[in-house]
Amino acid sequence: MKLTKRKGFNFFRSYYDVYNELSVKGKIAFMDALLDRQFLGVKPEGLKGMAKFAYISQTNSIDSQVKGYEDKTKTRLDGSEYNKDGFTPTVPPCDGDEVPPTGQEEEEEKEKEQYVYSKENFFKDWNRCRTETLNKPSHLNRLDFDSKNTLDEIIKDCDNIKKIMPEALIGFFKQQSFPNGQDYTTNSRHFLNHFNTYLQAYHDKNANIYGK
Repeated sequence: MKLTKRKGFNFFRSYYDVYNELSVKGKIAFMDALLDRQFLGVKPEGLKGMAKFAYISQTNSIDSQVKGYEDKTKTRLDGSEYNKDGFTPTVPPCDGDEVPPTGQEEEEEKEKEQYVYSKENFFKDWNRCRTETLNKPSHLNRLDFDSKNTLDEIIKDCDNIKKIMPEALIGFFKQQSFPNGQDYTTNSRHFLNHFNTYLQAYHDKNANIYGK
């Protein structure tokens, strides 16, 4: 049994919404990550596929809940030393503690250095996918502050963003309808806030996630 001093937390509707988008395996992985973070303070490692995207979409809310509890109780759920700013004092490594990277790790680092996805790449993907899918000219060239932050989080947490972003965009632009009868195909903020939903729609080949 995993021991914790925390008695409970608010389970928001958004958690339930993304949970329902997942496969059975994905639901288990998402819930394990959510509960371990809320009760033990452990940030998930090794999440894959849609479970990872589902968790990413709720990160701000989850982390805010954890920080609120820790600031109120002046304790860290993971047992580390409490610090109001959210930093845990660490001991610098001694000489010789660093382990040289393996050949595979070096290759992975080189690959990351060679390709960095940016908002300019996002603009190109958006304009190309919208034009090809809807046969409409598109000239997106800016994001508001919140959208830029959301995009940065997606880029940070996606291992293969170069491949995944166009897939999510196609899943988005192929939707036959949107909430309240609105046309969101020019709304990059809506897309980024529901990134994992549209990526799932692409893989499910579902063009009617909001109904016909």
